[in-house]
Amino acid sequence: MTVCLWKRFSLFLLLAVMLTSIGCSKKVAAPPPPPPPPPPVAPAPPAPTITLTVDRGSITAGQSAVLSYTATNATAVTINPGIGAVQPATTGTRQITPTQTTSFTARATGPGGSADSAAVNVVVNPVAAPPPPPPPPPPPVNRGNTPSKTLDQIFTETMVPILFDYDKATIRPTEESKLLNNAAWLKQNPTVKFQIEGHADERGSQEYNIALGDERAAAVKKFLAGQGIADARMSTISYGEERPACREQTEGCWQQNRRAAFVRVP
Repeated sequence: MTVCLWKRFSLFLLLAVMLTSIGCSKKVAAPPPPPPPPPPVAPAPPAPTITLTVDRGSITAGQSAVLSYTATNATAVTINPGIGAVQPATTGTRQITPTQTTSFTARATGPGGSADSAAVNVVVNPVAAPPPPPPPPPPPVNRGNTPSKTLDQIFTETMVPILFDYDKATIRPTEESKLLNNAAWLKQNPTVKFQIEGHADERGSQEYNIALGDERAAAVKKFLAGQGIADARMSTISYGEERPACREQTEGCWQQNRRAAFVRVP
């Protein structure tokens, strides 16, 4: 009886050891793998740059100038005002004909943003007024059956006196056309020498009128010199009130006496 109990106890103990051994040999689950590293961050695209220049900063109305641009890191370029998008977006030129003074700028746009150039100015100057027309030529000498005129006659007919205002020695605008005609004839006859006589009306003292006649003759000489008449061909003298062209006591007569007359010198 005791042996049977011992056998049973031994068998039970063996069974417990086997069960314990089986339970300990069970595998433990592996831990999950770590997450993959994040992808590398791409660098930011470079910012664009642009420059704008002009070949002429000043033009006359109707003329043209040339704008030049250079851009980097750009996919589009615009020029304002009035031009807009231009191609290529790297470098190029544009001809412009502004009608008034204008300030131009350029903008470059790309993946890295946008950039503006410094402004360039184009000054537009007005067109200069055309020069006045040349004076009409002197009348042609009649070469028909009538007798030919002498040089003195032609000189007297062409070189008409120049009239002045009262107590003045300045050339009136209405008398300039006469002087221009005189200068044109003198240029066509470069060998002719002459004297410019200064005259005054009878009002005022004799000494004053002599001085006034001098001033009038000198004013005419200066005008003709400005038209290219050589100084060596001209001389001046003043007679004041001593040689009137008219002797009436009227303004019309006095006007004829306020003059600078011409006499040919042989």
